[in-house]
Amino acid sequence: MVTVGSSVVSRTETIAAATTLSLVGLGVLQVLLGETISQSVALIANGIDCIGDGFVSGIVWVSLRFVKRPADQRFHFGYYKLENIASIAATVVMFLLSGYIIYRSYYQLVSPQEIELPFLGAVVAFVAGFVGVTLGVIKIRSGKQNKMNSLKLDAINTIKDGTTSFLTVFALVLSSFGLQAADAIIGFIIAGLILTIGFIAIKEAGYMLVDACDGDCLMYGLLIKTYAERVPGVQAAKVVRLRRTGPVIQGELEIAVPGHLSVSELHAIQSEIIKKSSEKISELERLTISAVPCEQPEHFEGNTQRR
Repeated sequence: MVTVGSSVVSRTETIAAATTLSLVGLGVLQVLLGETISQSVALIANGIDCIGDGFVSGIVWVSLRFVKRPADQRFHFGYYKLENIASIAATVVMFLLSGYIIYRSYYQLVSPQEIELPFLGAVVAFVAGFVGVTLGVIKIRSGKQNKMNSLKLDAINTIKDGTTSFLTVFALVLSSFGLQAADAIIGFIIAGLILTIGFIAIKEAGYMLVDACDGDCLMYGLLIKTYAERVPGVQAAKVVRLRRTGPVIQGELEIAVPGHLSVSELHAIQSEIIKKSSEKISELERLTISAVPCEQPEHFEGNTQRR
């Protein structure tokens, strides 16, 4: 069985909080510089992107506060799915910001304005890019430990923020040489990157909320069935239902066993299946196993009641 370690979650909380503060601060600085002095849409877009990514990290931070709570009488399977809701909320924020960036980029393209102090803006954007990429790499390493999708989204989003910051540096350098259209074009590219990541994220989170099982989930189902059928006393394993809940997988398995088995013998078989499956699938938190007598195959196809 697996659980999300409190020390790992606490470390990720700290990273998410640090990202929120740093990205929002750098984003506000870029927006103020772009609106008041530079008049650069790319700098404004990158600043808005930084602020948005900071709020995304804040949403993830809030979800992490709930994820580490144990299951209770109201939430029998824990609070893991709150991180999927957090991912969807973060994606909605990303969509809204990308719409505003597209709007500003369009007007800069049709009515270009001269960029003031482009190298100052480039320095600020470069610092934001360095901070974003560094924090993103740290989050990816942390995400490999707890396998949380909201943190993976946050990590990718933070690295994306660093990438768009470097694109902003490129746009400002080009603008300093008189290529004003580069400012608007980079704004469109930033909006496109935000939308692309947002669509992928909302699709994944939506699938989890409706308990869809695909990709590695299907493979894990076949593995559990194979492990079960290798245990002495199991005649067949037929029904395997799995669902991913946050960083863990929970499932149900139905096996056919000889009808003369005692309760203690059946318990030993179930324990062996769970042990083997958990050893091979580290994400498996809970596996409920029901049994039917193999002398009654007509019940085996559809009966999933626990006995």
